[in-house]
Amino acid sequence: MDRTFEDEQRHLSEVYATIVSLRDELTEELEVKQATMAQDLRDMSEELRPDVAGIEADEAMETLAAIETLNAVIDAYNQRRDFAMERMQRVLALLRQPYFAMVRLQMRPGRPPRDVYIGVVGLTDKNHAPLVVDWRSPVAETYYKQENGPTSFVVDGRTRNVTLELRRQFDIERDVLRMYFDTTVAIQDSLLLGALKRHHSPKLQAITATIQREQNEVVRHADVPVLLVSGIAGSGKTSVLLQRIAYMFYQERENLRPEQVCLFTPNAVFEHYIDSVLPSLGETNPRVFTWRTFVESQGLGGRDAGANTDPEALRALERGLDTLQIEVQDVQDIRLDGEVLLKPGQIASALDKFSQFPFGPRRMTLTRDELHDRLERRFSTLARREDMQERMLTLDVDEQSRIFGETISPDTEREVIDCTRTYVAHLFGSAHDLIDECGWLRIDRIGSRMLGGGSLNACEWLWLRLILCGYGAKDVRYVYVDEAQDYTVSQLMLLERFFGRAHLLLLGDANQAIREGTASWDELREVFVQARGSVDECALRTSYRSSPEITDLFSSLLTEEERGTLSSVRRAGVAPRVRSFDDTDAYLQELRSVVAASNDKDGLTAVIAADGQRVSWLAKQLGDAVQVVRKSDVLPSTGVVLLDLRLAKGLEFDHVIVPDAQAAVYPDTPLARRRLYTVISRAMHEATILAQGSLTPLLDAALAGVDDVAATISEGAVEGEVGA
Repeated sequence: MDRTFEDEQRHLSEVYATIVSLRDELTEELEVKQATMAQDLRDMSEELRPDVAGIEADEAMETLAAIETLNAVIDAYNQRRDFAMERMQRVLALLRQPYFAMVRLQMRPGRPPRDVYIGVVGLTDKNHAPLVVDWRSPVAETYYKQENGPTSFVVDGRTRNVTLELRRQFDIERDVLRMYFDTTVAIQDSLLLGALKRHHSPKLQAITATIQREQNEVVRHADVPVLLVSGIAGSGKTSVLLQRIAYMFYQERENLRPEQVCLFTPNAVFEHYIDSVLPSLGETNPRVFTWRTFVESQGLGGRDAGANTDPEALRALERGLDTLQIEVQDVQDIRLDGEVLLKPGQIASALDKFSQFPFGPRRMTLTRDELHDRLERRFSTLARREDMQERMLTLDVDEQSRIFGETISPDTEREVIDCTRTYVAHLFGSAHDLIDECGWLRIDRIGSRMLGGGSLNACEWLWLRLILCGYGAKDVRYVYVDEAQDYTVSQLMLLERFFGRAHLLLLGDANQAIREGTASWDELREVFVQARGSVDECALRTSYRSSPEITDLFSSLLTEEERGTLSSVRRAGVAPRVRSFDDTDAYLQELRSVVAASNDKDGLTAVIAADGQRVSWLAKQLGDAVQVVRKSDVLPSTGVVLLDLRLAKGLEFDHVIVPDAQAAVYPDTPLARRRLYTVISRAMHEATILAQGSLTPLLDAALAGVDDVAATISEGAVEGEVGA
């Protein structure tokens, strides 16, 4: 008999019963409040006159005041409902799994130790006593540090020294305790090892219960201007990034809004893959961009996204500010609804007024202030025009209330002008936004002249607007960039400048840079050191995705120094299968056979081709046996999918088939080496590598030095493209 198991099951049953009770109370509270609110609104609505047109002004004002009172009541009800709904969301999350761990802490010498139960969200009972503490709370860090004995955590800037007497993990489903483990070190983490047995999921799963020590250092790292995280394939970079976002939302829960956080992902397929992680932790997803959607959000979707911009072009634009001369043709009028509010000559003269300053944000700030003043004077001029006054005087009561906050009846000429002035400001007030956004500058014309001709791509255009006007994302506080190794120096320079007020976290793996021309890790670091002065760095060197056999195979593509720091914590699995064929028919027969067998298995298999052209050819050969994944598609949970390497970035699959491992596709070059490393490392449990022609020489060392690769290399194979 396991007395500890019985005690923990008893505790779980009690906690679960309390959570169920809280759910029932909240359900009743929400139902009662909803019914009460509906009745109150009906009662108040019946007292209102449905139409204020044609009644006396005093009565109209009383009716409008009653409407405002009704709106205030609705707002109050909504606030109480939102609070109850937020608490209900936490309750429902804990009903699936009330907690996943417990730490026993000696808080003070001579006092009884305290058992602290940790879950994905925190919850107190109706007496405000903690039932479960949030995994992001300071005291929960003692669990992730994995240090029995003296340890500490920080609360409100003060360090609490405690003794960790016990670190216990649970395998729980609802109110059933399946197992518990008392563990101290990461590699013996039984919950982690259990989680690693799982099949691929169509959505990335949160790793909150199994965050390891090196991952916890990233999640709970101090809030710094720039944090760079380098991690090997399968080290949980993306999961850690999302946990970090959730952690920062928790730390800044009083004043951080989702729209103040931006996440850059490699593609839309990956965006779908991760979109449920933060909601599962009780947080709202931040604004999510790919490079393309970021460019589109700036109104530049119709032009070259500028992913391959030469950084020297950006530097040339910045140097050119010292000698830049703005011509009248470089500006355009500011108009709204066909009304010209400021002419190009007026804008040019405002620029000339501050000619003692070089072009840049300071001069543009002064110019914008001057333009705001001129726009206000233009509004005053428009207020004296008879047509504007006539439009104002013919407003109905509803429009008057919306624009002026009350009904109006101007008697004197002065009152008419004043009311028309307010009306004009309402009609054309958004022109102030155009001024702030420098919408009056012809960026393309200016930039083309500065670079000696040609049209600007999106990166150059945004950079020029930034250095000229200082325009960027002023309200964004945090920016997270996944797969940072796939960005160029120019893209990184632009992101740093555009989000100049934000703290940045960039994660990546230099060995997964699959495009020519992207920034090396040293170049990436240098961009932010130059801009921000310094950066903090963390490394993730343990693979949690792939079996040891697959890890050995893709790690053979690394340098000897890199291989020495890489490890896998998975148990032994299936040896990778490597075959090459000098006959197209034999190659296709084997590929179809492997795909058919994979369709009969649990989990998800991916046929990952090197590029879109090979995807198209393979789709014709494999037919309905595979599901072709295009950008913006959602991954299924089972079956066989076909996609190119670009879309496979960041994803993981139970079984990966590399269908074009021939020397012609993966020659012995640094780029091909990184691409092959990336595609093989997508595999969790199985890897099948097929070549139509001579096998890539990149795997020669692996086949010679790794005993457990099941390799059959055909003699006399010929090199050739897939489909040749």
